[in-house]
Amino acid sequence: MAPAYFQPTGDRRLRHGAALKFFWGPMNCGKSTLALQMGHNHGRQGRRGLVLTRNDRSMGPQVTTRIGLAHAAVEVTDDLDLIALVCKEWGDGARIDYLICDEACFYTVEQIEQLADLVDSYDVDVYAFGLATDFRSYLFPAAQRLFELADEVNRLQVEVLCWCGREGLLNARVVDGSVAREGEQVVIGDTAAAQAEVRYQVLCRRHHRTGDLGG
Repeated sequence: MAPAYFQPTGDRRLRHGAALKFFWGPMNCGKSTLALQMGHNHGRQGRRGLVLTRNDRSMGPQVTTRIGLAHAAVEVTDDLDLIALVCKEWGDGARIDYLICDEACFYTVEQIEQLADLVDSYDVDVYAFGLATDFRSYLFPAAQRLFELADEVNRLQVEVLCWCGREGLLNARVVDGSVAREGEQVVIGDTAAAQAEVRYQVLCRRHHRTGDLGG
């Protein structure tokens, strides 16, 4: 049962009805850039939405990209109820037609269920962006649930290459110069600082499995 202050999203709903869409790919394939572009495009058509993220590389409540774009965002924490967040916005008089959910692989499984509920029961479009697998090549629990629930799953087509020239598929965690095989599933790092104690590097399957970082 929707709360008393529940409102449908109004005349800016898409004609096909609300949908849950998941856009995924390895690091450096432009997920955050596409997230901001999509939010911009919907905003230009008069739709109103929220941008959410978790564990952005900036460590701040914003979505940032490696090409310099940035946008303020709601930081998703373990205890954030996404349905309550949207309903509060409605209760305050705002209209929410869609959510842009960057780094959705780091959300909780319960929050992915909430995103599906927002689509099915509240008519809010949800566009989720994130990695599929962790540094060990295992699915993130939230990403797995998105694969299971999403109306549409899209692998981003921006080509990311391994050092050998093959297609980069997997995200290696590099600790003190070696590919890590054990550790916490989520450790924040980036791909830019080659000398950092903990960093990430996109590798093809062959070199992820052998731990060969090239050079």
